[in-house]
Amino acid sequence: MWYTTLEKGRSKVSDKKLCVLFPGIGYHCQKPLLKLSGQLAEEKEYTVLPLVYSDFPEGAKGNEEKMREAIVHAIKQTEQQLADVFFSQYERVIFIGKSIGTAACLAFRERHGGRAECFLLTPLEQTFEYDVHGCTAFHGTADQWAATQNIERLCREKNVMLYEYAGANHSLMTGDEQRDEATLKDVVAKIGERI
Repeated sequence: MWYTTLEKGRSKVSDKKLCVLFPGIGYHCQKPLLKLSGQLAEEKEYTVLPLVYSDFPEGAKGNEEKMREAIVHAIKQTEQQLADVFFSQYERVIFIGKSIGTAACLAFRERHGGRAECFLLTPLEQTFEYDVHGCTAFHGTADQWAATQNIERLCREKNVMLYEYAGANHSLMTGDEQRDEATLKDVVAKIGERI
């Protein structure tokens, strides 16, 4: 398996670095952006912990009320899965969130992992309702879940480093295989520069 998992109730005391992967709705940790980011973190000697989300309310896209309900649901599942992780034992902690996972990772950081550096892969507009200090964001200009002008404005207002990919959708894909491969490599390289 490409990642290491922490058994419930036990963390590896010898580990110095932890990377937590926060998935999206329908974008699990075996999909390219999170899988490659997790592999990179593991190569850099992080213990990688991929979260698993399930049972989101249907119809969240474009529906403010259902989206907020889905975010609360993701936060609740995050709290359950990370309840036995002792963040204070790690010298370095990074959170890599995708879509709704960007809101969940920031909410969790506010409550428990205040020193974690966060990478926001295709953040939602609601993501910016949380403290985004020290974050780096990645956005496709054809993202069907978040309007580009709003993401640009929010990143500018909150001093978040933003990398944009022209014509890329919510998965940072365009349908052009070579271009999409280059985008994935670029995202992973940019994360690699910071971890």
